[in-house]
Amino acid sequence: MRYDRTVNLDVDFTTAVGLVRDALAEQGFGILTEIDVTATLKAKLDHDMEDYVILGACNPSLAHRALDTDRSIGLLLPCNVVVRRDGDHTAVQVLDPNTMVALTELDALRPVAEEATRRLDAALASLGKGDAGS
Repeated sequence: MRYDRTVNLDVDFTTAVGLVRDALAEQGFGILTEIDVTATLKAKLDHDMEDYVILGACNPSLAHRALDTDRSIGLLLPCNVVVRRDGDHTAVQVLDPNTMVALTELDALRPVAEEATRRLDAALASLGKGDAGS
């Protein structure tokens, strides 16, 4: 099972991060966390790597529904969104929400996962390039 939904953008990294933030906001997701992996690895390990950020995106309504179904689902929240430089383009990847259902085997989470998938796919599609399911 693929666990990511990915699009590739022909824009610079900084522009891509801004576009992703806007696209997620349009679908009701706020950014709760931001991890600058590049800066962290440089500071902690003196390791240089390409631009790479992990955004923790949350749609409060969907999170509430998921937590009402299974309090332990917080282990899989928020929705991780990776923006990273990949050669001559910028990759945007989201964790496939259906992973929640597959890992927990709770069919009651299926409607939440389906709505999250619809919203995240819409956000990815609005970025203008790529195929959200690839």
